[in-house]
Amino acid sequence: MTTPHTPSGEDSLIARYFKPLATDPGSFGLVDDAAILSASSEDIVVTTDAVVEGVHYLATDPPDTIARKALRVNLSDLAAKGAAPAGFVLTLALRSKEDAWLRPFADALGEDANAFACPLLGGDTVSTPGPQMISITAFGRVPKGRMVGRTGARPGDRILVTGTIGDAALGLDVLTGGAAAAALAADIAAKDALISRYRIPQPRNLLAQAVRDHATAAMDVSDGLAGDLTKLCAASGVSATIDVASVPLSAAAAGLVARNAICVETLLAGGDDYEVLCTVPPAQSDALIAAGRTVGLAVTAIGTIVAGHERPRFLDGKGQELALKRLSYSHF
Repeated sequence: MTTPHTPSGEDSLIARYFKPLATDPGSFGLVDDAAILSASSEDIVVTTDAVVEGVHYLATDPPDTIARKALRVNLSDLAAKGAAPAGFVLTLALRSKEDAWLRPFADALGEDANAFACPLLGGDTVSTPGPQMISITAFGRVPKGRMVGRTGARPGDRILVTGTIGDAALGLDVLTGGAAAAALAADIAAKDALISRYRIPQPRNLLAQAVRDHATAAMDVSDGLAGDLTKLCAASGVSATIDVASVPLSAAAAGLVARNAICVETLLAGGDDYEVLCTVPPAQSDALIAAGRTVGLAVTAIGTIVAGHERPRFLDGKGQELALKRLSYSHF
């Protein structure tokens, strides 16, 4: 006589919340401990990012926004590499398995997986007594040898960035009662917009092919524009000059700077923008800007790559260099 298999708590959790998300045949319905991702004639781009409670999101953030952020920060990396999403694996470290948290988390994760054509392929769930953690490894596809790395920037290239810079840092400042919260106390719409930029990044995947076609180097802005540009320049063995007045700001951010409620360094060094930062030969920069316009996304030229190995220079409207005390967010 055989004993019926009794699912473990982990098996039941996976079956209830995440098996419905595993629509790709290579996921095997999450019944195996591995998945298959067919490569055919393409390169597979792999990226991984974790979001940790109290570090990347607040304990009070809604679970649906946490799910979207966890996936989208990885999709942002794929966009900057010129890659199309192919799938992801998920690791959850949870304090509990309450339906009130897991249901909206799983539903939002499934919605984004469908919207970005990036299906769940597998993963793991564990319990933790400490802060919750969601780790995602995402896979993307590019034609052979076409991934856009950080090492290709050359003197003379224009430096372009998508969207606006600094809004997410301001959103966190609003949520934690900082200077932006006080300055925008009566502007509920502005505060909500900034909070949304912090909680729900907008990965620029619609621009991935144009980045692949035109950029010599690219990365996403996750830890701060100033610091991430410094990393890109170091990888390419070059330097840069940035016209700070050209850095694109939202109306809310520009207003706060104009009122001296915040300093521009807050925007240049703030994390969580998840915009694409790339370098493009001058003859191709207009094509990338036009490609952004086609998908409703502003792409702005903010500076130039120059020869040298010194730290990038950030120049104000009078051509004077800003002495930035901080370049980016640091985990350590």
